Amino acid sequence: MTAIQLIGFDADDTLWRSQDYFDDAQLEFERIVGTYVDLRDARVQERLYEVEKRNIALFGYGVKGMVLSMIEAAVDITAQRIEARDVHRIVELGKALLRHPVELLPGVREAVEAIAADFDVVLITKGDLFHQEAKVRQCGFADLFRRIEIVSEKDAATYARLLDEFELPAERFVMVGNSLRSDIAPVLELGGWGIHVPYHTTWGHENEADVADDAPRLRRIASAHELPGAVRDLAARAA
Repeated sequence: MTAIQLIGFDADDTLWRSQDYFDDAQLEFERIVGTYVDLRDARVQERLYEVEKRNIALFGYGVKGMVLSMIEAAVDITAQRIEARDVHRIVELGKALLRHPVELLPGVREAVEAIAADFDVVLITKGDLFHQEAKVRQCGFADLFRRIEIVSEKDAATYARLLDEFELPAERFVMVGNSLRSDIAPVLELGGWGIHVPYHTTWGHENEADVADDAPRLRRIASAHELPGAVRDLAARAA
């Protein structure tokens, strides 16, 4: 009855909180480094991001890559003066992030259940494999998803590969997520549909995407409560 057959969901900051914890860890990192240098003069935020971005190709996304980048940045920013005890504090920041319980965003379970009643749904997330698997286990509704894909990158090539495995043309696929770079832009590029659900805080790297506000295959909504209606709207337009 509809041209739309499959709905993909991002996980972090779409279904459950994530970036808040990373932001808190970065603030603590800045407090640690701030005992050695003036934070403004040292451009700590900018220099950390430069290291993280450079290291993505080596470490991938997630907590472990962030901690390794924090250590590298701290050594550089402090001109190798950072003490072992403070390096250990940075490692402990990462361990705390990995142990943090999953906190679902308001309305997401009900929204996924409502959509799964009419469409096949899949979960497509990126990051550290062990950490993402743990969060999926803890979320409480993994059984709703036809497939769960944990990938190293979410770009057009990855989505094209997944859609080929699903034996589904892009125009019958909708991706739901908070990241323009990872969830929306590559799917629109392939001819699919996107529902952007912005989160109140997003890593700068995920905002580096050129997506027009009036893109014809895109819906922007404010919260998960609007998701079932947005999916129905796109399905009607696709049909």
